[in-house]
Amino acid sequence: MMFTNIDWALISEATIDTLLMTGFSLVFTIIIGLPLGVILFLTSAHQMLQNRFVYQVLSFVVNVLRSVPFLILLIVMIPFTRILAGTSLGVEGAVPPLVASAAPFFARLVENVLRELDPGVSEACRAMGANSRQTVLLALIPEATTGIVAAIIVTAIALVGYSAMSGVIGGGGLGDLALRFGYQRYQTDVMVVTVTILVVMVQLLQVFGDRLVARLNRR
Repeated sequence: MMFTNIDWALISEATIDTLLMTGFSLVFTIIIGLPLGVILFLTSAHQMLQNRFVYQVLSFVVNVLRSVPFLILLIVMIPFTRILAGTSLGVEGAVPPLVASAAPFFARLVENVLRELDPGVSEACRAMGANSRQTVLLALIPEATTGIVAAIIVTAIALVGYSAMSGVIGGGGLGDLALRFGYQRYQTDVMVVTVTILVVMVQLLQVFGDRLVARLNRR
């Protein structure tokens, strides 16, 4: 392997694209997944807004999106992505399928975090006359902050892996670079560098997440 022959400018550009894909996708995933997870929790059995029909419909949609392999979802969503983002290539084209895959995953994590809370929190809020919105915003979310932050870190790490797969359809980033140069042109050094950068990204996210969660637990 001749690492001196690597186009480091191209590596840098691909790394930035991967960070942009992960960052934008994570923001939209939280915006969509957090409310969805809260609604799943509230409409489930024995909760404040118990509604079997709504819960089963939302749960079905979440399960379907979670069960579709990301590579297949990338291909299936190409027409929709073109309508939504104007292109199915590059960072813009990778964000919609990334969000479609990660938001249901994050929503289920949020639902599970809320289920682990002491039921007495909701009961105390109801006893004081709080409505559903007040209970969620002033009690449940603050109590579940540590778990939600941990879920965000897990989702961010998953998005790093998904973003690498988006290179199969020209999504850009390190995955695209690894496919075009590392695999198709047999440049093993490029493959090694891209994989190493992805591993470092995941490790940094995990270390940052662990420290943030530990700090929140001490409060």
